[in-house]
This record gives sequence, C-alpha cells and structure tokens, in this order.
Amino acid sequence: MMKIAPSAFERNAQSHDMTPVYRSRLFDSIPSRAEARMLLGELAEEMCPAAAVVPTGPLVIYGAGTFGRMALDFLNDVGIAPAMVIDARADEIRNSDVWAGIDLRAPDQVSAELKAEALIAVSIVTSPVTPILSQLREQGWRQAVPFYDIAESFRSTHPLSNGWFAGPLQAEDLTGIAESLDAWDDDLSRAHHLMFLAWRLARQEWRFEDVTINNSNRFFVPEIVAALTGDELFVDGGAHNGSVSQHFLAATGPASRIVAFEPDSANADQYAAWVQSLPNEDRSRIELRREALDVRSRRRSFHAGLGFMSQFSQTGSTEILTRTLDTAGLAPGFVKLHLEGGELDALKGGLASFEAARPILAVTVYHNADGIWRTANWMRENLTGYRLLMRTHSWCGTGAVIYALPNERKSPAC
Repeated sequence: MMKIAPSAFERNAQSHDMTPVYRSRLFDSIPSRAEARMLLGELAEEMCPAAAVVPTGPLVIYGAGTFGRMALDFLNDVGIAPAMVIDARADEIRNSDVWAGIDLRAPDQVSAELKAEALIAVSIVTSPVTPILSQLREQGWRQAVPFYDIAESFRSTHPLSNGWFAGPLQAEDLTGIAESLDAWDDDLSRAHHLMFLAWRLARQEWRFEDVTINNSNRFFVPEIVAALTGDELFVDGGAHNGSVSQHFLAATGPASRIVAFEPDSANADQYAAWVQSLPNEDRSRIELRREALDVRSRRRSFHAGLGFMSQFSQTGSTEILTRTLDTAGLAPGFVKLHLEGGELDALKGGLASFEAARPILAVTVYHNADGIWRTANWMRENLTGYRLLMRTHSWCGTGAVIYALPNERKSPAC
C-alpha cells in the first residue's frame, strides 16, 4: 500500500512558529487486516504536535455553515465575542436572520493586519481540514487551527468534548485497538477506524483512496437502510430537535413507531413542536420521553441549554434522574444513541433489551476516548451474533458511528 508524501501544508507549517503541524496523508488503497495493524504500529510511535489552544487576541471564525453557527453559540456561552466570521458566501447570507448583527465577510474582505494578529478557527468538518488550513496560511493568516482545538481549552466551564486529544497508547490500548481492527466486518470499517485514530492520536488527517466521508447519511448508511423493515420501533436516544426521527419516518413504512429520549428541556420542546407539525397519523406513532438513558437509575449533573451540546457534566447546574433502556418497557427494532459521551453507559443499561429484541444499533463514539476501542470491545463481547461496522461522517475525528446489525438482518445485497 503506497503512502503519498506529506502535504504541502505540513512543509509550509514547518517554517512558522505560530501554528502546530497538522499532517495529511493519502493511501492508495483500503487496508487489509495486516496493513491496518502495521499502520496502527506507526501511529503508536507518533507524537501529537498539537494541543488545546487558548485564544489570547482577536478570534475569527472560518465557516458560516451549521458548525460555524454552533461555534458562534459556543463562544457566546464562554464569553468571547469573535472579531468576525469569514465565509466565501458572505455576500449571499449576510442579511439572513441567522447572521444578524455579525460581521460576516468574504476571505478577500479581510485586512492584512487582522490576518497577522488574529487566531482563525476553522469551523468546517464536512471536508478535509488540512487543505483549508494550508489555504489560509497562503492567504496570510499566521494562526489557523481547527475550532475544536480552541473549544478544548474551555472544558472546565463548557462540556463540549469533540476536541479531545488521546493520550499515549498503553499496552491495553494497543491490544484493544488491534482486536477491534481485526473484528470489523469489512475493510472499509478498518479505514474509517484508522482515520479516526490518526486524528485523535496525532492530529493527522488520513485519507484512503475510494473512501468517502458522507455526512448526509449518518445513522442511515446503506447497510442499515437495507436491513430496516416497515414496522420498526425506533428508539431515538438523544433526540435533540427531531432531525433523526424525521429521517427514520422517511425511511420506513406507516407501521413504524418512535420512542424518543431527550432530557434537555429546550431540545425536547423543539422535538414536541416538530411532532405537532406532523399529520395526525404520524403524531400518533411518536412518543417523547424527557429522560436520559444511563447504565443505571441515578441522579447526575446535567449541563442544559446548549442545544445538541447539552450533556452530563459537572459544569452543569441541573440535576436529573436517569433511567436505563432495560426499564423502559420497549422491544426496539432500531436504537440510535447520540449522547455526547454517555453512549457506553447507555449500551450497558440496555443489554437485556438488546438480547431479547435484537435491534439494529447506531452508536456515536467520538465524544470521548471510549471511542478508540472500549465501546467497540464492549459491543463485540456482548452482542452475540452481530456484525460491526464503523463509519466516520465528518472530519477532525468527529461523526464516528459504530453500526451493529444482527446476523439475521443481513440483507442479500450485503
């Protein structure tokens, strides 16, 4: 398997002392089991050149999409007013309600002085980030980093955890990762796992020929859609505003049902409003439970009011009583868990339900280091007769999902 030379960004960044080196590597094929283990060995020897970044001067957001809006909300929560937002579509969207009152500019509308003194935070994960960082440096920006590296420096007051850095691998980690790489049901999963590991361990952006990152089908990859029936009970764990539930309704028949779990009051209100907007026949098959799934029922601190960033955290001022999926009285056919780091606990609290009902599972694994191998290991050891797949649906080590399909659901096409 040929390895392409380091990217131009890596070479350029080595001549500057203001920004860490974010490497990009391209491989010409999807790795086999043996090649995946070899690449893991290489990663184990790497040192991560980056760290959490504390803004000390003007801060600029690059990207005015959904992530850029979230970044703006985050900075507002931590008391930072960005100098401006940069986006190539600035002239088209500047007057929209979403960006009212924000200094939104196109890249060619920024002064050289600001580029020299400001820290620009790339708030895009729908495309590779290293080419964007390289382009910004070529445009004269002296300090350009992924936004999540900045967010990580505020973890003591804000729980957003998508920017975590993995520590040095211990022997247990190497064994667990190697076993996970071997156990995926297809080579494509090994490629996605390695891409995830490369960013988390070494802030390297790995790409494999013919491997795409598709954010439009998160939780509904072809293997999942092919296995769904027309009368599924869908458990939407971490339902937020209903976007995933809406996708489920579109993918299944009129006999399907949804039970949604959402502990954040504002999110749950949005979900309820979405349900009320549906025709009567659709509303009748959706149930919203304003509860949080966990390994056992207990009282936990919860940081509410952060949209899809709300989560269990000691930074929160709200205390909620959690519950388990096993005590929910459900026989699910499809379970999605997107819980901002609480996924492994929720899995453990649903094992009896999984054994009895044998649902399809879609579990996010990018909010903490459990995603390196522990969640996959638990699923492999406890979900008998399942095949496991991994897909990443966005860049910067985010959007990583493990899909578990019971063998009896395997479609002829798969």
